[in-house]
Amino acid sequence: MSFKPLFLTSLATLPLLACVDQTETMVRQGYPLAYAEGFQDGCHSGKKAGGSMFDQFRKDIQRFDTDHKYAQGWSDGFRQCESEQEALERQTRMYTEQQRLYEQQKHDRREEKHYLQTEVLKGVDGKALERDLKKKYR
Repeated sequence: MSFKPLFLTSLATLPLLACVDQTETMVRQGYPLAYAEGFQDGCHSGKKAGGSMFDQFRKDIQRFDTDHKYAQGWSDGFRQCESEQEALERQTRMYTEQQRLYEQQKHDRREEKHYLQTEVLKGVDGKALERDLKKKYR
């Protein structure tokens, strides 16, 4: 097994591990289990709504309608994680745009340099210049 598939598999499982840790962490911090589970489901849903390709919409409708703590956790998780995902998407777009701009500027500088070199050498007899240089460095 090569390193790349192992790395990608590990990377794909990280969000799953984070969710388990998130619920356990919230319960250890004193949040009711129903709230923590609702928060986790809402968080997945919020990330999906914010543009994540790795999350799915999750909502236990019956529990949402009957368990106030689950519903509150779901709503809080949805809002928080949707905002975080949207911010991440914005940062990614900004980085991509900055890279595109940098590459365009680099290309423009090369084009300008080539143009200036061409302009400077207009009218110069290359053969005569070559002969003069050979004479000078013999």
